[in-house]
Amino acid sequence: MKNNLINMMSLDIYLSSISENNFDKIYSKIEHNELRLPLMSWDLYSEVNSKKMIESKSFQDIIKVKSLASKFNWQNNMDSIFEKEQFEAIIVTDINQKILWVNNGFSDMTGFSKKEALTKTPRFLQGSKTSITSKQRIRKHLKTDLPFKDVIINHKKNGIPYKCEVKIFPLYNNGNKTHYIALEREVG
Repeated sequence: MKNNLINMMSLDIYLSSISENNFDKIYSKIEHNELRLPLMSWDLYSEVNSKKMIESKSFQDIIKVKSLASKFNWQNNMDSIFEKEQFEAIIVTDINQKILWVNNGFSDMTGFSKKEALTKTPRFLQGSKTSITSKQRIRKHLKTDLPFKDVIINHKKNGIPYKCEVKIFPLYNNGNKTHYIALEREVG
C-alpha cells in the first residue's frame, strides 16, 4: 500500500516539515497496523548501527586471537581474558615483547599501521611525556607473570600524547610463558 508505515523510512522528518492541515490529511490516510517499528531518525539509527559495527569488529578481533591461541597452543582461557573488558586496541607479542599482531583498533587509536607496528616492541609508542616511573612499574609487573592493569602516557604517530590504560595477560604453552596479550584503550 502506498501509505504503509513499513515503507516509509523517514516519516518523522517528512511529517515535521508539513503544515498542520496537510498533516491531518496525510495522517488519516496512513495505514496503522499492530506492528510497532522503532523510530528511524538518523541520529538514533546511526548510533545503533555504530554500536553494532564496533561489537562486530571486537567479535572478529576475538576470533583472530582465538585462532592465534590455537596456533600457539596457549592454555589460557581466552574467553575469560575478554570477559567484561573494554578495549580499543589489542596487541599480541612474543616473550621478548616483539609485536606479532595488532587489531585495526590499534591503528585507529595510535595512527600507526599494522605494518609499522609489527616486530617492534610496544615501547615505540613511548615518548617525551612517558614517565620513567610508569615504565618501571610495567617492567616490574611483567616479571611477576601475573595479569595486571596500569596506565601509561603513550604517543600517537603524530606525536600527540594520550593516556593509555593497558591490561596485560601472560600467555602460556605447556606451563611456560610464551607470549603476552595487551588490551588497551585511551582514557581521560
